[in-house]
Amino acid sequence: MANMFGGFDDFEQALTFGIPMQQNPNRGFSETYRCYSVVLMQGNERQTANYGGKIFLPPSALAKLASLNIVYPLLFELRNADKQIHTHAGVLEFIAEEGRVYLPHWMMQTLLLEQGDLLEIKNANLPLGAFVKIQPQTPDFLDISDPKAVLENALRNFATLTQGDIIQINYNNKIYEILVLETKPSNNGISIVETDLEVDFAPPVGYVEPKPQPDTMANKIKFEEPATEPKGFLPFQGDGKQLNGKKPVKTSVDETNSKSKSSSNVHDLSSSENIPAPLNLPFGELFFGYKIVPLSDKKEVS
Repeated sequence: MANMFGGFDDFEQALTFGIPMQQNPNRGFSETYRCYSVVLMQGNERQTANYGGKIFLPPSALAKLASLNIVYPLLFELRNADKQIHTHAGVLEFIAEEGRVYLPHWMMQTLLLEQGDLLEIKNANLPLGAFVKIQPQTPDFLDISDPKAVLENALRNFATLTQGDIIQINYNNKIYEILVLETKPSNNGISIVETDLEVDFAPPVGYVEPKPQPDTMANKIKFEEPATEPKGFLPFQGDGKQLNGKKPVKTSVDETNSKSKSSSNVHDLSSSENIPAPLNLPFGELFFGYKIVPLSDKKEVS
């Protein structure tokens, strides 16, 4: 934090001891800077700053703020005058080059800004936030084991939330985009510095809710049905017996089905001439497939 507030530990000390204060409530902070992404800053890398809601201003901004009657914490309205788009941000450090301001990448996307475009910055008074409703932009956010804790930790890098913004957070080297759907008590922006914030989650974009299972006893006890047998009539499923007392050779279901299919195909392809005529036997007579020759009544001659 050295040289962050002109050599003082915090902004209040800079106001009290470092720079004379002129209490003039009719004046406000309003400046226009060339805006650039945080990743283009010279010096130490600040990867966390690119996934937060705070900006870098030049030291001259601190001098001007100290001379005004500005309410702490320092909050700003950032406006793209050409596109009439605005958002809000806090300040992280006063170390930018004069005439420049550095923003997180998601903030430049929200404001439709290119590197070097002009950006109007004014001080803003925002109410303490009580409620925010957010919507992850991909279903991948649900893969996080504890999304509430991850979001709580990520919001520590933000000072404000503005309705309609799509912020970015970094977790396990993966970027998640989150839309701010609603803010209370103001839909124009809220301060989330030292406040108890209630967070509500909307279903992520592209999320398909699974169909509810019927409330049956099987589902309650998580009963799993055994593997189902093939549907349809399966012939010759019982155990047969041979006349010689030997056990019959069992054939598999597939072989039986294939044989039945092949036999049915043969019958389908055969002509009506090959079909045997029906047997018209008198009642009580059996047919064994061959002609029966009765025994002779003649006695053998010795």
